[in-house]
Amino acid sequence: MSDKQIGRHLGQALGTGITRRSLFALGGAAAVTGALAACGSNTGREPAASGGASGSGSGATINQWYHQYGEAGTQQAVEKYAAAYKDATVKVSWKPGDYDQSTAASLLTDAGPDVFEYGNGPTIDMIKGGQVVDLTDLIGDTKSDFNPSILERMTYDGKTYAIPQVVDMQLLVYRKSMLDKAGVTPPQTIDELIDAAKKLTQGNVKGLFLGNDGGAGLMGGSMLWSAGLDYLTKDNQFGFDDPRAATALGKLREMWDAKVLLLGAPKDWFDASALTAGLTAMQFTGLWTFPDIKKGLGDDFGVMAWPALDGSGKPSVPVGAYGSCVSAKSKDVEAAKKFAKWLWIDQTADQLDFATAYGFHIPSRTSLISQASTLKDGQAAEAAKLATDVGHAQSPILWTPKCATAFGDAMSRIVKEGADPAGEIAKVKTVVDAELKRVLA
Repeated sequence: MSDKQIGRHLGQALGTGITRRSLFALGGAAAVTGALAACGSNTGREPAASGGASGSGSGATINQWYHQYGEAGTQQAVEKYAAAYKDATVKVSWKPGDYDQSTAASLLTDAGPDVFEYGNGPTIDMIKGGQVVDLTDLIGDTKSDFNPSILERMTYDGKTYAIPQVVDMQLLVYRKSMLDKAGVTPPQTIDELIDAAKKLTQGNVKGLFLGNDGGAGLMGGSMLWSAGLDYLTKDNQFGFDDPRAATALGKLREMWDAKVLLLGAPKDWFDASALTAGLTAMQFTGLWTFPDIKKGLGDDFGVMAWPALDGSGKPSVPVGAYGSCVSAKSKDVEAAKKFAKWLWIDQTADQLDFATAYGFHIPSRTSLISQASTLKDGQAAEAAKLATDVGHAQSPILWTPKCATAFGDAMSRIVKEGADPAGEIAKVKTVVDAELKRVLA
């Protein structure tokens, strides 16, 4: 997949539950609508070859689907896990192409999977349509051991419909030496961030990189969280019809006007090269870039959450994860549920292997983080702690593609064109209110 294609997928990501593990399980991008997502999960690695394999268990036959990961060894790993299961024969399908769309369509037929992964769990339409099975009983007393933001994202009306597999995240990374030279300390508020970016903008070096669109596609959620707001309220109403939201979103335009943002990087925010090549002093990017940053900079980098808007706001990092789901059309739902529990609840060694041996990710079980050699110290350990302490799922489960598209378009107008944030928020509210009425009917 080319960088241009990745950017297009990322531009469709945030809010739809579509993610690419190697690109963050949903990342969000120009339109904040679809990879992750991260979502979720987005580094630009070339995809692996497609294929499939069967386990050798007895009893029922379970068809398990994965999207086509780009990380070497991942396909062989999931085939190994499946082959070790003794209570059924598990047939692993490695799906190239538009996995999200083809999987969603397959759930309407008898030819779909029994167990399948989906970015940030199933969509609200899958749940409301009765296409996926309630897995609350599988999680049981392990509930408190999962990343709370991710598990909440996979839960609707008190029922959990997916088991988180592995967590990806985004955060602010900075060049320590550049900040030290400019006399800048890591900023704790958005205004401090803007002031720091101004001081760090010198010659051909820009102070901050939020993507080549100035953060229009990437930073919407983070700006809302910085103000102590969210996409939706706890009672599922529009969440940012508030003057603080307008102030927060307007700060991105302020950064644009101040000319402190890097806008012409050869590769976009999901790649670390802008930071390692010295084009910017600070960059919002993904955890998956840490090996490249370490290779390029050694220990000359620090990590932090996206700052609070002010003293009344909150710092945050976006997190995303694929979730293991069970199709309601499975020929043997109980056998499918039993396998999903075996793999994603019981087999903690395999869960740790899947998260850390094939790329740079965080186990979804918080108890496994301390066992991950890749996350034991330094910047990686700090990042993992941030994911647990201040992590936000990129968008709530009721934030539909229409909501995401409306918000993405508004963000683009605010950041790139200088449109009035309050007026743009009002337009988004009209769309979101109609969507909430539809899905909650």
